[in-house]
Amino acid sequence: MAAMVVEQRELGRLSALAVYRRMAGAGRMERRRRGASLPAGRKRAKGRPRRGRAGGGGSEPEAAPPAAPPSRVELPEEAPVEAPVELPVVVPVELPVELPVVVPVEAPVVVPVEAPVDPRPEATDAGPDAKPRGGPKAMPGGARPAGKDGGGVSGLLRRLARLEDSRQRAAELFRWLLAPVAPAEFLGRHWERAPLLLRRGDPGYYAGLFSTADFDAALRGGEVHFGTHLDVTSYAEGVRETHNPSGRALPAVVWDFYQNGCSLRLLCPQAFSPTVWHFLSILQEQFGSMAGANTYLTPPGTQGFAPHYDDIEAFVLQLEGKKHWRVYRPRTDAEVLAQFSSANLTQAELGEPVLETVLEAGDLLYFPRGFIHQGDCLPDAHSLHITVSSYQRNSWGHFLEKLLPAALQMALEEDVEYRRGLPMDYLQYMGVANSDTVDARRTAFVEKVQSLIKKLVDYAPIDAAVDQRAKSFLHDCLPPVLTQSEKAQSVYGFPARWQDGGPCNVDILITKDTEVRLLRHGIVRLCNEEAGMMLYYTTENSRVYHKEEPKFLELDPEYTDSIEFLLSSYPNHVSVANLPCETLEEKISLATLLFEKGILTTKKPLAKI
Repeated sequence: MAAMVVEQRELGRLSALAVYRRMAGAGRMERRRRGASLPAGRKRAKGRPRRGRAGGGGSEPEAAPPAAPPSRVELPEEAPVEAPVELPVVVPVELPVELPVVVPVEAPVVVPVEAPVDPRPEATDAGPDAKPRGGPKAMPGGARPAGKDGGGVSGLLRRLARLEDSRQRAAELFRWLLAPVAPAEFLGRHWERAPLLLRRGDPGYYAGLFSTADFDAALRGGEVHFGTHLDVTSYAEGVRETHNPSGRALPAVVWDFYQNGCSLRLLCPQAFSPTVWHFLSILQEQFGSMAGANTYLTPPGTQGFAPHYDDIEAFVLQLEGKKHWRVYRPRTDAEVLAQFSSANLTQAELGEPVLETVLEAGDLLYFPRGFIHQGDCLPDAHSLHITVSSYQRNSWGHFLEKLLPAALQMALEEDVEYRRGLPMDYLQYMGVANSDTVDARRTAFVEKVQSLIKKLVDYAPIDAAVDQRAKSFLHDCLPPVLTQSEKAQSVYGFPARWQDGGPCNVDILITKDTEVRLLRHGIVRLCNEEAGMMLYYTTENSRVYHKEEPKFLELDPEYTDSIEFLLSSYPNHVSVANLPCETLEEKISLATLLFEKGILTTKKPLAKI
């Protein structure tokens, strides 16, 4: 007992980092490797019956409440996939270093912005007006007043809310993210090809998106847990360590780790920040792929992560302070557009960087998957950045993983050639041991395989495979964030409540004259599956990655034309009477069901009649 008291007294004089190291033991201080990718109803509209079954329940998409968002978490403490990481640097460099690229990738472009770029979505993109002089080219940006909505991300989101079409909102947000580089130029020159550095000279460009105050507020909310939501990391002398205790990440412990030189990675800021949730929920429609994020807070003069590459397209947004970054080309063809994130790399494995710079607040750095990167803090300032990521497992190869098995199954069912038996003696002349053998039977066998593979294209259910990819994407999606007017015109603003001893304002009275439309264009997907016609939707998704099961409604086939009609009519409102169902009862039944699931909104708030 006396020894234990002495031990406790001794521990009481140590920092959280020292306590963790002492209690965890040497076995927990392993060199960390980056592992696998991280993770990004009750009713049925049936012919006559008004209601039936559906797939699961969920929480409503609020107008902007606190909750658990998707940074797409639930990753093992081992591997965050959402965002690239920061790493070590030897010497701080104030300007980008131009180095030749000797790779199957293009050279990075540095875009200095002489004046703050207008954050308004209406502003036009500045085009290049200067030719490169053997290196990065310069592009001017123009500043305009932000207007009554204010500047930064908060003002931007208010302006986007006035756009009727969710696809236009997504496109304008993407344009703002890349300004002054036009999206078409970015997609043609940089996307999946080469890094892009935007030096805006506007510290307030991302104002309101996320801050150290927001980080502290998340910790004080009491719902952040080590490993699940927060990683405590360090990288020194070539060793990358994670120092996660168990349980809740309370401010006193977390800030003690930070004070002792540890970096903090918040794996799902959208779970704790309504603004990050709103930002990503719009951007995901532009990508057609899950948009995730991690935030990184690093003390001055330290680094938290080893050099590595990721399997996502990364957009690093510098929110506070500054950070020194180095980016390196893929070392082999296999690392170009890498399928998986790498293990921790050593400095000796890297070669020369193709880009070296110091990011300051308002700047952006983009690099494709497979580009090695590392970042560290300069001695005179902390760094807070958010990495927005997308396009994880979203390649042609991943699409074919869905398509080819389905094509082969159809071919087996419909074409007897795929069901004929293999030659009895094929094991005698085929296989690696016989690969150099000259034999007419081998030639015939190979030609037969090639013929069947070529013919397989005729059986490929391309559209059905796309629908299955879309179904997975909808499960990955964040739920939509509703504006105040959208909330008033949806089930989430409906005035049903308990009053005077009983429920009142309960009846949802949709009539043939009620005008409706989809809440967002990208919130539903119709899939014809073996079990029937399914309508998948996102309004009941969680802000935490895959916390909920996929949400769907099982519809009778006669309702598919109405779903397609609503999609093609968006963003315009249509009257319920114009839905292409056989009877008025079916039209009202379908519209009511979709309204109750948050999928449809009305042109005017429904009033109790």
